[in-house]
Amino acid sequence: MDVVQEPAPLTIVITTFNRSSYLTALLESVKRLDPAPAAVVVVDNASTDETPEVLEAARAGFPVPLAILRLEANTGGAGGFAAGVEAALDAGAQWLWLMDDDVEVLPGAVAALRKWTGSYDCIHGRRFDAGGAPFFWQHRFVPFLGVHLPVPGNVFRDSPVFDTNVGCFEGMLISADQVRRIGLPDARYFINGDDVVYGWLASLDRPVAYVNDFVIRKVRVQRQIDLGIRHLNDSSDLGRFTAMRNRGHTARYLQVHGRYHRYGFGLGTFLTAGKELLRLVAVEHSLRGAGRLWAGWRGARRILRDQTWSPMAPLSASGQPLPETRKQQV
Repeated sequence: MDVVQEPAPLTIVITTFNRSSYLTALLESVKRLDPAPAAVVVVDNASTDETPEVLEAARAGFPVPLAILRLEANTGGAGGFAAGVEAALDAGAQWLWLMDDDVEVLPGAVAALRKWTGSYDCIHGRRFDAGGAPFFWQHRFVPFLGVHLPVPGNVFRDSPVFDTNVGCFEGMLISADQVRRIGLPDARYFINGDDVVYGWLASLDRPVAYVNDFVIRKVRVQRQIDLGIRHLNDSSDLGRFTAMRNRGHTARYLQVHGRYHRYGFGLGTFLTAGKELLRLVAVEHSLRGAGRLWAGWRGARRILRDQTWSPMAPLSASGQPLPETRKQQV
């Protein structure tokens, strides 16, 4: 008699900061998931609004275990996911579905994603935008430039799966085994580019999949313009700063893996700055904030000169950095 194997339990990891109303709606959508996840971990990045009260009220009647991890300081999306992934691993999670607080999950999402877990270790489902239209997310990371570029056209025309090499923490599903092999998300990014590089690191270990199953709906409305092959959203001074500063961390990861090209990366930095300036002018109708790009570039230069910089280390079965890689430096 054939033995029916139970699907691996899936833990949702949410990072939130001062968006209690969005978080409330997200948790309500999680309650409607069928099948349900095994557990939910919410990382509260030191919110100063009603988020703590919302979480305590939700935990009382939540249909699955809801763990709340409140950090003492705001560590950004990168730090929040690093802390949440670590907590989920410690609790025995086998699959981790990572998401921001400004989305809602669709009722059949868990089943839609599970059908791919036998073939891939890092999976991204499709999203709807706030208006209900398919959200454009089909990119590939180009190591020569150190940037991710949009892939035009219908990537699902001939196959229900598109192999890529980037990640997105607005819906990445990743196996615990792969997290242990590549390490935790790098909290030093704070925001901007952390998920792109994490997906690239995952792709060096196993293929990364973008699958033709809608599993998430974006609910936060952003100003944007349509560039034909992608949408360009509004940003913030912090976003502009980290877009440039974090190129220092990305360059170091490329160096570690022997994929860094000085002149190509310089061109990618120029393109990144140009995109941020276009975002300012065309989306936000201002040039205020342009100085944060220069400050970020100087921050990237400091990271490139930092002799103490080390990549995130692989983890042991217990979730701790492996001794032989803990002190690895570039």
